[in-house]
Amino acid sequence: MQISQNPSPSATPASATSGKAAADQAAAQPAALSPDFETFLKMLTTQLKNQDPLNPMDSADYAVQLATFSGVEQQMKTNQLLDGLSSQMGAMGMAQLAGWVGMEAQTTEPVWFGGSPLTLSVAPKAGSDRAVLVARDATGAEVARTEAGGTSGEIAWAGTKANGAPLPSGAYSFALESYRDDSLVATEPVAAYGRILEARAGDGGPVLVMQGGGEVAATAISALRAPG
Repeated sequence: MQISQNPSPSATPASATSGKAAADQAAAQPAALSPDFETFLKMLTTQLKNQDPLNPMDSADYAVQLATFSGVEQQMKTNQLLDGLSSQMGAMGMAQLAGWVGMEAQTTEPVWFGGSPLTLSVAPKAGSDRAVLVARDATGAEVARTEAGGTSGEIAWAGTKANGAPLPSGAYSFALESYRDDSLVATEPVAAYGRILEARAGDGGPVLVMQGGGEVAATAISALRAPG
């Protein structure tokens, strides 16, 4: 059915006048109370009708009840407003994260290795004299150990086993073991760069979908860089 926006030719001044009068009458009506407040008034009225006439409730108690309910209703409205603001902020965050798609993000979460070296950021524990980079696959199994020296900075991980054989494509995570006098003093996660493919909304906030399908919270990203 098509609805035209043009007025009907059969409309008369009288009908227009009556329509305006109805609109004025509706505008003059008081604003409808919220269902919660109507329920509260019904409960209060019932309480008045059924109170002991020989021992009626003090008027101050009614005032306290009204003030308490008014405060609760205002808090509910405030919570609704905050929910709306949170949704708007989440949308703004998603708009900003859209610019991250295609970038490389640094994270300690597992990143995808497809044959090309990965850039890792290592930071041996202060006072250690050597460090060992440990790589683990998606199952958590250790697949490679590499001497990482004793200085902090970025290194390239080629993705090979101890015998030089290449590791298969997949998601890998890294940790750095710091030693002093051949004694392990610390084991800390190592951040690596992975490609961002998508940004989406999650229950706990914006989530980034990395190459290989892994998901990383936006708050878990420590650095961004252009690909390559």
